[in-house]
Amino acid sequence: MAAAKKKTSRKKTSAQNRKKKAEDKRKAFTEKLKQDLSATREALRAANKAAREEIKLANAAAKAEIAVLKDELSAVRKREQELLKLGEKKAKMLLAAGERWEKKQISRIQKTFKKKRRKASS
Repeated sequence: MAAAKKKTSRKKTSAQNRKKKAEDKRKAFTEKLKQDLSATREALRAANKAAREEIKLANAAAKAEIAVLKDELSAVRKREQELLKLGEKKAKMLLAAGERWEKKQISRIQKTFKKKRRKASS
């Protein structure tokens, strides 16, 4: 019977050893997974930070471009207003010149009729 006890006790220890090895492997695997998860989190944080910086730079560049375009638009509007004023001034000048020419022509025509009437009446 003593021999029987030894065999069963050896089996228990080997079963216990296998359980302990399995548990150790599980713990090591869990630690490895935790480390991988931690590394992944850090990588994601770094990528997120880099993406935010990139977005900030793009936003700043867009704001600068908007400011430049606003300045250009302002200059173009000012130039357009000046051109409109010049066009209106030119149209007024042409109209005035046309009216003066028309008055001259009318006065010439009237003078020719007045002179002819005077000759006819004398």
